[in-house]
Amino acid sequence: MSYQDKSLTCQDCGQSFTFGADEQSLFAQKGYTNEPKRCPTCRQARRAEGSSNGLSNSGYGRPQRQMYPAVCAQCGKQTQVPFEPRGTRPVYCSDCFSRQPARAGR
Repeated sequence: MSYQDKSLTCQDCGQSFTFGADEQSLFAQKGYTNEPKRCPTCRQARRAEGSSNGLSNSGYGRPQRQMYPAVCAQCGKQTQVPFEPRGTRPVYCSDCFSRQPARAGR
């Protein structure tokens, strides 16, 4: 498919920017169906803002997940898990957890 440069307007600053044919091709290869809503400058500023205020780099404003220290019940390795261990059930590191047999409800 051949692409042609498009002129778009940034939703943040209101400036016009070019959505180039090469960039459109790249978006299509990645499976993106929407055109960018922000100019490159505002996109970069938004990414930088997200990583500087403790938010994840996902760009969706989600805070980073709190992790808790734990000791793997199988190998004894120190690990971090996304829940607070209560001591009532075994906690596994990611390697040992992936080797556990699948159970219903998990």
